[in-house]
Amino acid sequence: MKKFFNEFKKFAVKGNAIDLAVGVVIGAAFGKITSSLVSDIITPLLSPMLGKVDFAGLNFNFFGATVNYGLFIDALIEFIIIALAIFIVIKQINRLKDKEEKAIPATKNCQFCHSSIHLEAIKCPNCTSNLAESKQS
Repeated sequence: MKKFFNEFKKFAVKGNAIDLAVGVVIGAAFGKITSSLVSDIITPLLSPMLGKVDFAGLNFNFFGATVNYGLFIDALIEFIIIALAIFIVIKQINRLKDKEEKAIPATKNCQFCHSSIHLEAIKCPNCTSNLAESKQS
């Protein structure tokens, strides 16, 4: 039983499990913020232009069933906002990754055999050419 708890502790403390838990908590909070943004700010601003006061109240009866298409419109607006926010975050992350990839390379190509060698090498380990002499001449 002790081994089981030690394995669970290792799993729970690993970065991936903690990152996932933090992501879920932040995602839930972001969902609440987005819902409030749609229902408390965006919907009231759009309502005068569309002639309705509240999207959530929009519905119709279909053979005794109530179809709440206003709630669907609210959910659709929330989805678009969340998708836009995720797109912006991922775009920024990709921009940072591109900058990291443009960092100074750790290798260069030998001018004689064109194999990849360490950036500071003075002799090619593959063709044994002296690289320091070729720079001087």
